[in-house]
Amino acid sequence: MRQVRLAEGQGLAQEDLQRSGALPREVMDSAQAIVDDVRAHGDAAVRSYCMKFDGACPDQFLVPKEVVQGALDMVDPEFLTSLKHAYQQIRDFHEREREQSWFTTKHDGTVLGVKVTPVPSVAVYVPGGRAQYPSTVLMDTVPAKVAGVGRVIMVTPPQKDGSLSAYTLAAAAVAGVDEVYAVGGAQAIGAVAYGTESIPKVSKIVGPGNAFVAAAKRYVSGDVGIDMVAGPSEVCVLADATADPVVVAADLMAQAEHDPMATCYLVTDAPELVEPTLQAIDSLCAQSPREEITRASLDHGLVVSCASLDQAIDAVNLVAPEHLELHCEEAFDLLGKIQNAGAIFVGPWSSEPLGDYVAGPNHTLPTGGTAAFSNPLGVYDFVKRSSVIAYSPEGLLADGPSVQAMAQAEGLWAHALSVGMRRKLLAEGTPTFADPTEAVQDAMSTAWPRKLDEPGIPRLSGQDR
Repeated sequence: MRQVRLAEGQGLAQEDLQRSGALPREVMDSAQAIVDDVRAHGDAAVRSYCMKFDGACPDQFLVPKEVVQGALDMVDPEFLTSLKHAYQQIRDFHEREREQSWFTTKHDGTVLGVKVTPVPSVAVYVPGGRAQYPSTVLMDTVPAKVAGVGRVIMVTPPQKDGSLSAYTLAAAAVAGVDEVYAVGGAQAIGAVAYGTESIPKVSKIVGPGNAFVAAAKRYVSGDVGIDMVAGPSEVCVLADATADPVVVAADLMAQAEHDPMATCYLVTDAPELVEPTLQAIDSLCAQSPREEITRASLDHGLVVSCASLDQAIDAVNLVAPEHLELHCEEAFDLLGKIQNAGAIFVGPWSSEPLGDYVAGPNHTLPTGGTAAFSNPLGVYDFVKRSSVIAYSPEGLLADGPSVQAMAQAEGLWAHALSVGMRRKLLAEGTPTFADPTEAVQDAMSTAWPRKLDEPGIPRLSGQDR
């Protein structure tokens, strides 16, 4: 791991993080070409890319329901019990995120409010490459179901022998996925974004994937909704002198083993913790079945040694990590100072994998520093909010003049006319104008009853007069 030592009064800089930033242009171009081909040629294009990239393509993309349900009998009973336990805790957490429509009535009878409606359909993308992720099935499906989404489908690539993961299918059965399609990659994103002969178009796409999947999601965003453009996984451990170096080492490795591109940060105000932690990492990596991936990730990780805990917290907020672990004395007292993190694991017993699997909060989290402005996946990602505005005549008379004045300032005459005509109708005291021809006379004064005074001219220094 790289090391940065901050002197007192010095701050961590963005360049210290060495983040790669946006998706490479060549990845974006390739994903765009695939999506465009799928949009134009449907199933034929999808099949071509499945054979090219996955080495397998089923006769039909839709996985029969009996195959999905049959996976429940193919997995170890302990795994199935654990899966159902995780499902229940994830659902219990997300039930608390439900939003209700609300309305308020003003003193003049005007009704204002928000109508909350679930999106009609969602596609959950589940990777099938280096590892299987049944936990992702639960995390991305459950909040959609809690939100009331009517159709939740799952897309996941088959292995080269044409098989699917029994773990992934069992999770789909437990989570209540409506349909499963054996297709992955950017071609799957194109298929669910625009629809093909056999794969339905959806309203929103969620779930992690490789760089090409992320690039495809970015490309189709706007035509359909997406959750986020997720990058490689990351963890930041904030540790003081009370932290155990072996536990810290294990927690860094828990993210590093995901992907060679996963990023691990250790931020500490106890420099003496660093060397024992690195030694423990070396010993533990030698015993890991995923040693090569883990070491590749940790090679570009970062250790930040700070002069004080406050300086360390500032560094954490700059990192804005996907996962943040607080291995600190009185860790709860630090929560108020943490501004940027996708998920915060408080205290030495809060292992990050608890959040990955069973704790309840969602593990689909903002990466690459986007926790500075983004949220974990939640029920709120699967609903739409419609503003509701119902004015009474009294409310129109109260607010109308302000609308007309502002519309006049913006030069939008018909905006002002829309309100002015209603005021005129109220003054006439009839449900409709008795004489429409007369009503449209002198519409200029109806829209703009008085000419606004000309505004002054603000000037900046250095401008020509």
